[in-house]
Amino acid sequence: MNYINVEHASLSFGEKVLFTDVNLLINKGDRIALIAKNGSGKTTFLKLMAGEISAEGEKANILVRKNLNIAYLKQEPNFHPDMTVIDTLMDSDVPEIRAIRDYEIALSDGNPDKINACVTRIEDLKAWDIEARVKEILFRLNIDMLDKQIKFLSGGQRRRIALAQILIKEPDVLILDEPTNHLDVEMIEWLEQYLASPNLTIFMVTHDRYFLERVCNVIIELDEGNFFHYRGNYSNFLEKRAERKENDSIRGEKVKKLFKKELDWVRRQPKARGTKAKSRIEQFEKIKAEKNSITREAVMKFHIVPERLGSKIVEFHNVSKAFDEKQIMRNFSYKFKKNERVGISGINGSGKSTFINLMTGSLAPDEGKIVIGETVKFGYYNQEGLKLDIDKRVIDIVRDIAEYIPLEKGLKLSAEQLLERFLFPRPQQQVFFSQLSGGERRRLYLLSILMSNPNFLILDEPTNDLDIVTLNILEDYLQEFPGCLVIISHDRYFMDKLTDHIFILEGQGKVQDFNGSYSEWKARKELSIEESRESSVSSDSSKVQTSKKHPAQLVKNEIKTIEKKLAKKEDKKKELTEELNSNLEDLDKLTKLSAEIGVIVQEIERLEVEWESWVEKLED
Repeated sequence: MNYINVEHASLSFGEKVLFTDVNLLINKGDRIALIAKNGSGKTTFLKLMAGEISAEGEKANILVRKNLNIAYLKQEPNFHPDMTVIDTLMDSDVPEIRAIRDYEIALSDGNPDKINACVTRIEDLKAWDIEARVKEILFRLNIDMLDKQIKFLSGGQRRRIALAQILIKEPDVLILDEPTNHLDVEMIEWLEQYLASPNLTIFMVTHDRYFLERVCNVIIELDEGNFFHYRGNYSNFLEKRAERKENDSIRGEKVKKLFKKELDWVRRQPKARGTKAKSRIEQFEKIKAEKNSITREAVMKFHIVPERLGSKIVEFHNVSKAFDEKQIMRNFSYKFKKNERVGISGINGSGKSTFINLMTGSLAPDEGKIVIGETVKFGYYNQEGLKLDIDKRVIDIVRDIAEYIPLEKGLKLSAEQLLERFLFPRPQQQVFFSQLSGGERRRLYLLSILMSNPNFLILDEPTNDLDIVTLNILEDYLQEFPGCLVIISHDRYFMDKLTDHIFILEGQGKVQDFNGSYSEWKARKELSIEESRESSVSSDSSKVQTSKKHPAQLVKNEIKTIEKKLAKKEDKKKELTEELNSNLEDLDKLTKLSAEIGVIVQEIERLEVEWESWVEKLED
């Protein structure tokens, strides 16, 4: 069933063309992601889809199915500041949702008569299923301040309320602009499962690559003003895009040769040119633009040489920190070593930013001490971003930090060259800060941190609002960064790629140091839960059997139980091994599957030891 049909849509801002003559068809059940570089027009196209702006062009047309209910999640939700959370969430003309709202308010007031009246109305409307769905959404997104006014909430809380609001309404089409922003990892994993439902129709912008892999069935790339459609998830997109780029490189070699030929011709010409020469000049400019578009993606590879890092870096000695009754850290000790790659994980409010503030010395511990080495030079990228004069030009912002930075072999990189490598071409370097998109501002902020040439990088949610191209380039740079690296991020792909052990803030002051990636820790945790569940069932079964059967029979039952577990683990190992062998060219998937297989093998070895122990008892 066709829901939305976009035909021959174009849009530009001044001289900047965002997209030209693009077409898009959204059918029921499509889960489409739009990806592009920052500033390419992703959010603008979402506004077009939501009906907030109109397309340009004589043939432009957007056909929307009659009575189609569309909900749009904006990056900056616009709520009435004096409304309460519950009124905002349940702001709907749907009778069932209004009944649930009245019920929640009655529960909050504690009025028995109102509660009974609301219960009767919900039963009349058969709305208990909706009530259960609302409860789950509020619980999963950690929304419990129902009586609070919107004006007292943080930006992240407002985003979660906006997301909950549109999920509660269950529209025909969800238009989502960066839905994972301001969610912790557990929330994202739940949202992943929720949106992967085949009954939902989604059009979204996201840079979360695991999200793209597990939710989407269509990916559209906006590149140089054109749409490129890829059927399938993120893995399929990477494969098909690589094929397209390979074809571009073949074409690119021809373009480069033609460009050189035209360049030689232009340089030979006298200043006064006729009409025929003018057409050659125009042709040359088109070839030049095409050549630049082909090579632009690979311009950010370089190696900065940071200042020397001594043997003493950052040391935690029996550190404790609490805010009122909330314990963030208790008796935590750790010594950072050179070239560490550490991730910090935990639910929202668990104290991740507090951990960073303690590390950098901007917050004092309640107990214990933190030692920072004399050679440590922090580069701290925080969530607040740049606080700058909006009328300052991009190049001046960078020059105020440094005119150049040192490279390998005694070379230097000027501010202009560094900006080019961060995908700011010379003309854009003259643009005012106020004219940059959110993603471009983030990219500039990141550049300013690196320009200060730190040897200990701390990145607090660096992936927000960055496009996938920039993320790939940033990851390449960080993998070669010769100093210490600490990352807080809800982007699991980013964390897996860059960290080799993580601190998990588990609450009540406990900090777990896990030697491995986030996905490895998650796999270990899920296996542990599964084993605990199976152990509980086995234990309950044994208690029942103890009163009825001979001890030898109990031993035999334990052996059978272990053998069943072993068979399941072997089947799982075989399944993962087959999947691994079929994905030999996907490095990220290979890493994840290898980690999962490693955990399974350890479990098999443990069960085999347990099995041998019970067999020995039987033989005795």
